[in-house]
Amino acid sequence: MEPNDPTDPPEVLQARLVELRTEHRDLDEAIRRMTMTPPDDELLLRRLKKRKLLIKDRLSALERLLDPDPDEYA
Repeated sequence: MEPNDPTDPPEVLQARLVELRTEHRDLDEAIRRMTMTPPDDELLLRRLKKRKLLIKDRLSALERLLDPDPDEYA
């Protein structure tokens, strides 16, 4: 997963946003399934959760790049 590049055109950023949202949703489902029963692999579960948080951070950054809030610093 590449970091967000603010110099990319909005179309590229928007496509990346869709990819990240899909991956985030897939991870959410995988984590949900793993937590329904006692997980056999606690390390894998922790890694999935960590990856999900990383993706959430990147989603937030991309959303700010695409639609900055002018009132944020008022």
